[in-house]
Amino acid sequence: MTYATVNPATGETVQEFPTATDAEVREVVERSHRAFGGWRATPVPERAARMRTLAGLYRERKHELAALLTEEMGKPARQAVGEVLLVAGIYDFYAENAERFMAGEKLEPSTGGDAEVVLEPTGSILGIMPWNYPYYQVARLAAPNLMLGNTVVLKHAPSVPQAALVQEQLFREAGFPEDVYRNVFATNEQIAEIVIPARTVQGVSLTGSERAGSAVAELAGRHLKKVVLELGGSDPFIVLDAENLENTVKHAVLGRLGNTGQACTAAKRFIVVDEAYDRFVDAFAHAMDAVQPGDPTDRKTLLGPLSSVAARDGVAAQLQDAVEKGATVRAGGTPVDRPGAWMEATVLTDVTPQMRAYEEEIFGPVAVVHRVRDADEAVELANSSPFGLGGSVFAADVDAAREVAARIESGMVFVNEVTGTAPDLPFGGIKRSGVGRELGRFGIEEFANKKLIHAPRREEKLPLQDEEAVSP
Repeated sequence: MTYATVNPATGETVQEFPTATDAEVREVVERSHRAFGGWRATPVPERAARMRTLAGLYRERKHELAALLTEEMGKPARQAVGEVLLVAGIYDFYAENAERFMAGEKLEPSTGGDAEVVLEPTGSILGIMPWNYPYYQVARLAAPNLMLGNTVVLKHAPSVPQAALVQEQLFREAGFPEDVYRNVFATNEQIAEIVIPARTVQGVSLTGSERAGSAVAELAGRHLKKVVLELGGSDPFIVLDAENLENTVKHAVLGRLGNTGQACTAAKRFIVVDEAYDRFVDAFAHAMDAVQPGDPTDRKTLLGPLSSVAARDGVAAQLQDAVEKGATVRAGGTPVDRPGAWMEATVLTDVTPQMRAYEEEIFGPVAVVHRVRDADEAVELANSSPFGLGGSVFAADVDAAREVAARIESGMVFVNEVTGTAPDLPFGGIKRSGVGRELGRFGIEEFANKKLIHAPRREEKLPLQDEEAVSP
């Protein structure tokens, strides 16, 4: 495995980094474990102060940090700045709210006495992160867990090493102890053979593919480690009428082309009722055709290169399979003939279950549009997917859209807007899209010990347990 920056806009290898040795990986894990004791004893207000400083550093250096994303994985400049600012908001959110989230919850036990559930840290947590949101996905794990008192070991994707290193540097500059957050350029084999089996690692959080998630979950389960998995998605974008068509199409384009379509929560399956289908497809295809791939360093660019030539070729193969089996290309349809990893914004119709594009996640700027009779058939098609991450429902009648949203099998559904994210909104899916939740109050609970403390009230004595009472 090679950690290297390869500019996807040009194909140029910018910089390479050595992979850690087995001894170095073991040292990182052990030092993270040793740092846990001191970090969990650090008062929460002190942790929060450092996290606020960290958020400030992201804001101060937003353009510098955004430029790294553009260079390493092709994220258009405006979107890259947006990711940096979102991350700053996540760090601020947990700095402001973690102490409240960690406050004990009083219970009223039927057996008498006082009972309270408190959240406590559990130890060193391993994060395995992909390339498509190199700062945001780290923040979803690091912010709640560091505020809780856990420590973090982070293995980033091999294609974004500079983004990985700069984040570790920012934690140091913000005043976090050296081993509380550690980056490691480990191989997949080292993660499987050294890190996850380590008795000092208490949990694993992975954002990535189904294949990677299944492998990590199997390995973590063998070693009795808690996992949080945010995996693939094939989010439905349901259109129930042709009202407000211009606005719906605008959201459809942004929902499909954000991050060049390389988002688990991107709108991928456009499910349109019959009465609106023709008008929507014509307008959507025209709008997608108007979006041309452009220089990702230009703040006006919406569609940049894909993350790599291999990623582009994978999307092209899915597209070719669909066309060869009878799908219709309504916009785009071909890779761009220039150095780098470029692809046209594409709209496909007439996609059938025999085609890869029908059920597979397409991680690039290709939209698949399905025609359905009505809302019931739209729900049936939406729920037929093995994925269940996010989804959108568009309709002039908001109540009707909410009713449809309630029937969608996914972790998140948005009405009259594309699937989004915010520091205070829980993020995660069901089915093949993963397990667990990040962000909001839920994000701080995943790797916490929810400890029960039970004691008699001062004015009472608890009776001895009845002989016939059941013990666990």
